[in-house]
Amino acid sequence: MKTVHTLPSTHKRALLKTDTPVMMLFVMAILMVFQPNISAQRGQHTFTVMFYNVENLFDTIDHPDFEDEEFTPGGSKKWNYDRYEKKLGDIARVILSVPDKELPGLVGFAEVENQEVLEDLAQQRGLRREDYKAIVIDTDDPRGIDCGLLYREDMFTYGSHRMIPVEDLSGNEYPLRGILHITGKGPDGNPLNIYINHWKSRRGGVQETEYLRVYAGIAIRRELDRLLSASPDSRVIIMGDFNDEPTNKSILDVMHAGNKRHNIGLNDMYNLFYDIHNLDLGGSYNYRGDWEMYDQIVISYNLLNSGKGLSTTFDGGKILKEEWMLYMDERNDVKVPNRTYGGDNYYGGISDHFPLYVTFSW
Repeated sequence: MKTVHTLPSTHKRALLKTDTPVMMLFVMAILMVFQPNISAQRGQHTFTVMFYNVENLFDTIDHPDFEDEEFTPGGSKKWNYDRYEKKLGDIARVILSVPDKELPGLVGFAEVENQEVLEDLAQQRGLRREDYKAIVIDTDDPRGIDCGLLYREDMFTYGSHRMIPVEDLSGNEYPLRGILHITGKGPDGNPLNIYINHWKSRRGGVQETEYLRVYAGIAIRRELDRLLSASPDSRVIIMGDFNDEPTNKSILDVMHAGNKRHNIGLNDMYNLFYDIHNLDLGGSYNYRGDWEMYDQIVISYNLLNSGKGLSTTFDGGKILKEEWMLYMDERNDVKVPNRTYGGDNYYGGISDHFPLYVTFSW
């Protein structure tokens, strides 16, 4: 008969107590080996989206359908080929200054005259190697300044584009710039909807012109509601010069773009530049010494801290400022974006706005 030896129960408890820390150390060691690799895989790819109001990027040709005579060699600004080439080179240098290992996959623009000027920009030194493609669509702006996009074909698969009209619902038929809507697929293979905006300026008074920016907010909100009703998981990036602040009615209340991190409403959007302006007092445009956050990038919540596909963080929005882009405004004792013109006076700067960017990883 075989004898079976058993340990007393007190010895069993002692053995379990001895083995438990050993087992925990073993599991932790395994996690330490594999966890960095998981994180590296998550962050090894980047995709930067940039927006830039480039302050009147006109060619030197007089186009009879638009009021662009001032931006010609014989016009009041004496806009010539040398000045045009300098501005293109300066804008290219700005894009090359984005602190990422890859050049931006998407660059949205405000105040470009036509597709040809973006194609000329794409041929500048440093940008040419990425073979950027250009999209510009004519809007109802009397001067002919429109919104546009440069995209890298290796990072964005183009689908379609169209202009979303912005109607003056007051019946006055004020000509308002439309919104450029581009569809395609991001580098992670998921569909993306891109909206590029340039809303009515505040010229004529902030309150007096507010209703026209509210109409632009209504136009894009309608589009978003249609899109999200048909496809609730749609990924959305909205960028532009809104000529309103993140807390203004047109953006916060009409477009439903805020800074909520909890209790998020159905179809709410997240404004990456809300906190930068309201908490950090930052801005993309300086008016008489005060910083204004007219330029913003807004995204759908499924692009935030996502475990699937493109993702960024709540504080992922950045303003690009380099010393060589600045001008010292001695009257207000502040360094501001170095503009190209002040009235008809040529200053030789790049733009009166700072560019913005956000980097996604996947």
